[in-house]
Parts: sequence; C-alpha cells; structure tokens
Amino acid sequence: MAESRPTPEPRPTPEPQASSHASSHSTSFDPWSPGFVADPYPAYAELRERGRLHYFEPSRQWLVPHHADVSALLRDRRLGRTYLHRFTHEEFGRTPPPEAHEPFHILNGNGLLDLEAPDHTRIRRLISKAFTPRTVEVLAPTVRRLAAELVDGLCAAGGGDLLAEVAEPLPVAVIAEMLGVPAADRALLRPWSADMCAMYELNPTEDAARRAVLSSLEFTAYLRELIAARRAAPGGDLLSALIAAQDAGDRLSEQEMISTCALLLNAGHEATVNTTVNGWWTLFRHPEQLAALRSGEVSLSTAVEELLRYDTPLQMFERWVLDDIEIDGTLVPRGAELALLFGSANRDPARFDRPDTVDLSRPDNPHVTFGAGIHYCLGAALGRLELGASFGELLRRAPTLRLVAEPEWKPGYVIRGVKELLVEM
Repeated sequence: MAESRPTPEPRPTPEPQASSHASSHSTSFDPWSPGFVADPYPAYAELRERGRLHYFEPSRQWLVPHHADVSALLRDRRLGRTYLHRFTHEEFGRTPPPEAHEPFHILNGNGLLDLEAPDHTRIRRLISKAFTPRTVEVLAPTVRRLAAELVDGLCAAGGGDLLAEVAEPLPVAVIAEMLGVPAADRALLRPWSADMCAMYELNPTEDAARRAVLSSLEFTAYLRELIAARRAAPGGDLLSALIAAQDAGDRLSEQEMISTCALLLNAGHEATVNTTVNGWWTLFRHPEQLAALRSGEVSLSTAVEELLRYDTPLQMFERWVLDDIEIDGTLVPRGAELALLFGSANRDPARFDRPDTVDLSRPDNPHVTFGAGIHYCLGAALGRLELGASFGELLRRAPTLRLVAEPEWKPGYVIRGVKELLVEM
C-alpha cells in the first residue's frame, strides 16, 4: 500500500497566492486532535463543500479532498514523491534534513515509494521480475495456514486483543516467510516498522526521529547479513529472487534491496493491520452488514473492498509540486506540497452513492486506498490476500465473535488505527 513521505525538516513553503477558489484551512481539520483522528469524516465533508483546494498553515500543505482531483493528481507527472532527481534541497526552497537523520533517509529514500523516474522505473521493473502475481498465488496456502493458526489461538483463549493476536502477527509472518527471515528473528520486524512509520506522520518529533534512525540502522544491518547469507546459499524466497533479478545486465544494488525489503514490511503490513482492526470495528457497529457477510449473502472479496474504502488506513498521501500547477483557478507553485486526502476522496458523494453508508455489496468501488499511477501499491494483491484470509478465518472459526469495549485510537493521523480491539466469543 502507498504511504506518506516522512517530513521531519521545516517546511518553508511559498505562501498561497490569492484566489477566489482556494480557501485557508478549516478549523475542524486538526490532525493532532484525538477527536478528529477518531472521526475525520465530518471535517472532510466540510472541506469538500468549501472547495477543491485548501491551504493548511500548520503543515504548510495544500489539502486536496475530492476524489476526481486526488485520482488525477496521483497520475500527474508535474508532481513527485521526491524532488531530488531534479533539484537540490536549496534549489527547491527546502531545508535539508538534519545529518543525524541520514540513516533513516537513506533507507527510506532508496525504496520505490520515494523515487521517481528513471530510478523508479528501473527498480520497479527489476522487483516485478521477482514479485510476480505467481509469487502471491503460491503464497496463498501459507497465508491461509498462518491466518488459521492465529485465529485458532484467539478462539482457544476465548478472545483477546484482535490487533495483537491476529492483525499484527499475520502480515509480519507473511513478509518474513517471503523474505526467508528465520522464525526466531521475526519479533524484531514489527518494532522496527513501527518506529520507522512514525516518521510518516505530520511534523514528527525529534524523539520519533531518533527511534526511527536507530531502527533503520538495526534493520539495515540485519538485512545486510541476510543478503550475504542468501548470496552464499540462494533459496526459494523473495530475497533470493531479488538478488537474482536482472534486466539487460542491470541488477538491484544492495541498498536498493535493503530499502525494498523495508518498504515491503512497512507499507505492506501497516496498512493490512489497520484495515483488519478498523474493518472489524466497522462491522461491529453495523451488525446487519456483519450478518450478511456471515451468512454468505455478500462475497468476502467485495466486502474487503468496501472496508478498504469506508475507513481508509492511509488517510493522506503527499506529493511535491515539481512544476507550477493550477488547480481550480489557483496557482500552486513549484516547491509546494500537496496533501491528497485519501480518506476524503473515498467518501466523496460525487463519486460514491451514499458514501457514508457501509454497503458490503457495493458493486462500483473505485477507491484510492492503494493509490494510482506509477506509485500504485506493488503489494496490493498480497494485501488483499492477507485481508481475505484473516477475515475469512475469523468468520468461519469465530462465528460468535463480538466486541468487548469501544477501542481508543492511536494518536497518528496519516496511518490511522486503533490501539487495540478487545473481542470475545
């Protein structure tokens, strides 16, 4: 799944130019407010009603709330996930990140998510030779087995925290299986990912940056050792396939392989975890829809798409303006940053009928949860496989699953999810 770019450095964005169309930010849009994080959708409706573009001074970004604009701008080559392929930080009017943050930015900046052509094109082509639809298809029995084992454990205990017992362990186990990470080392992956993903939030703290740097160093060192082992003794795992992947003699560098593995862990499982728990929280609040799903009245695959749309795990996706662009009569200058509001786009009444209603049988569902354009989520098929497996096993093995207590939301807005989801049978 596509994720937001880390932004720890100051944002000296050019001030918004006067326009009869764009507006200054709405006071109800407050990504640091617990109330907003718990339910951002009324604020999104207000933004959509007020216009297509809004300047948000606290993060110095232009908010884009409409589905049509978000979809188009994801594909617009005047925008980029990085600007360093064309400009220095200084040329772009930006302050370079602190030197102490460099290990994080090296790890993050060499992954597909934060690259543009020609590097993005080359690396995605090489990765695609290893990460094929067939790779995902072969994984299906393993994913279902892992999901069944986790759900069995939850059932044997009579319930517990669905997030900790099922939602989190499944994608970590799957990516570990894919990369050939020994079972004894898998407990390391989730903390590393959580620390690094904290940098994707708006204006992360220096403490968050320190943790992300430490985890980046530890994860990089671990992967270097694992790559060396696979070079010496290749196996049938994805890491061995990445080492072997080549096109016209071109290969992935070691740093590109390390960054790819980190991206698969971070982008893949953070979204899957939050879609699982947010999705069950949605189902518990809409018992008639849950009953229809349990009875087989609606298909699981269609239901998963609706849960991905209704409560989007990634609320915002940021892109830099590489060349001046006009949106609804407003000139957004080079050096500015657009914040594409996925959560708002997925609730836009101009594109979705009754967007605030959960309809697990919704037939027309062009949500933007996995992004679009060249940064469309490479692991979308794997994410859907994991979600189908975990929801399917819970529906089959825990037909009386019910909520124990209303969950509390984590403070993060960009990657949005609850702290725990306590359930019982």
